[in-house]
Amino acid sequence: MNSQPLPNQNPHSGSKNPFKMPSLGLFITFKTIFEYFIMIIQFAFRGFKFCTFDLLRNLYNAISGGVDHAYQKTKNIVETGKENPNLEQQKKKKSNILNADLGDLLKNSSYMKKKIAKLEMQKALLQEELKGEGAVRSKKTKVYKFTAKHPNGKLEVGTINGYSKLDVNTFLIQEGYEVYKIESNEWTEFLYGSTSLFAVKMKTKDLLFWLTQLSTYIKSGITLTESIKILNNQMGKNKYYKRAFQSIIYELTMGESFSSALEKQGTMFPPLLINMIKAAEATGELEETLTDMANYYDEIDKTHKQMISAITYPSVILLFSVAVITFIMVWVIPEFVKIYEDSDVTITGITKFIINASQFLQKNIMSMVIFLVLTAVVLVFSYQKVKAFRKSMQEFAMRLPVFGKIIMYNEMAVFAKTFSSLLRNNVYITESIDILSRITNNEIYKEIMYNTINNIVKGEKISEAFKDQWAVPEVAYYMIVTGESTGQLAEMMSKVSSYYQEMHRSTISSLKAFIEPVLITFLAVIVGIIILAVIVPMFNLMNQIG
Repeated sequence: MNSQPLPNQNPHSGSKNPFKMPSLGLFITFKTIFEYFIMIIQFAFRGFKFCTFDLLRNLYNAISGGVDHAYQKTKNIVETGKENPNLEQQKKKKSNILNADLGDLLKNSSYMKKKIAKLEMQKALLQEELKGEGAVRSKKTKVYKFTAKHPNGKLEVGTINGYSKLDVNTFLIQEGYEVYKIESNEWTEFLYGSTSLFAVKMKTKDLLFWLTQLSTYIKSGITLTESIKILNNQMGKNKYYKRAFQSIIYELTMGESFSSALEKQGTMFPPLLINMIKAAEATGELEETLTDMANYYDEIDKTHKQMISAITYPSVILLFSVAVITFIMVWVIPEFVKIYEDSDVTITGITKFIINASQFLQKNIMSMVIFLVLTAVVLVFSYQKVKAFRKSMQEFAMRLPVFGKIIMYNEMAVFAKTFSSLLRNNVYITESIDILSRITNNEIYKEIMYNTINNIVKGEKISEAFKDQWAVPEVAYYMIVTGESTGQLAEMMSKVSSYYQEMHRSTISSLKAFIEPVLITFLAVIVGIIILAVIVPMFNLMNQIG
């Protein structure tokens, strides 16, 4: 026998009666493990309940306790007033007197007097400045921060892009504001400019709503500027959107084109949309283009969600598997080790390996977690900042058996759909390819786009850049060749997009159907091996006792 006693095990501990005490101890230990497991679940549930419900409820009650009391008191008074009309009239009279007194108190308070005086002083200084330096227009728009009273009476502090303080003041007055202060400096430009670190993109769902509503308003006869104003009221709760819409309204008021107004909003709107609208302005098909772009982004969003779904499901299952295995190795296995030590059980083979692995995890789990987190941060940073590393990772992923096809189908669907939309809207072919190279984040396809531009400059066909490319399926290449030869490249690209969207959807569905049982089986096998490895010595002990 190559069996060895566990480390720190007393070889003479068997001097106690091994035929009576171990059975009782074994029963007690199993009961302890079960109770310990139930306790963990209870504490986990209580902690989850406290963090998600109790804490918020207590916080809400602490804040709103006084409000609830006041509401109940008011409710009782109102209900009493309904029963007694004279009492209700008396209460309305008292309320009017109270509001009047409060208004007079605010107007006569020293704080309000100082604030009003300060605003009036700022307004006077602004009027003087607008007569001189404030009327000078710059060649490029700047970000101006303004303080003004909204038409609804509320004081508002916001930002807007403009060419001069006079232009911004005129625009705000036309919108019904009473302007007190307008300023522009490097700090304002840094925080709110188009190249700001805090610049945001419009979410796809918001962009879909914006395009659909804008197209509907324009088709119904509402002017473009008025349509943007309506959308500003509808979507103005988001301060970033509100600032962008106000700037667009300003640009349109100043005579700028719609595409130029969108372009000046930095990263808020995608470059494809801006170029499509620029082409539509030349052809007079703005309403149709807006509808087409809404459909385009809807399809792209569906494809993107399918891609995320394909990655998310196996990732969640894998993380769950790792969490379960880690829990067993770190918290459950040590309890069995105690049983073995108390019962003089000798271990061999895989049981010893699992116990050693458990002890290693207990000692080094924090170091391993820190190492994994740092590794993930380095990989993500390198992927975003280092082009060569990003290209290598993308090529590796695309050469994987199943996931590689999903990536390729997704890239080809987006490329073909975008290319078809650009061609149908009469965007120049070189400009279309340049837009396509900026839309995709895949370095391999970007190289193909750059090669396409070079081929067009040389007078060669577009299809030559896609020939013998491992990242371009043969079906796509031959369909591009057919589209070029028949002069119907836009229609053929639309068919390519539909074909690969369907292939992408079908592959994801097949992958999800295949990977679910595989991952569950993997989890069951690993956990089963661990459990069997630690329980088999228990059966041997029970056989010895029997």
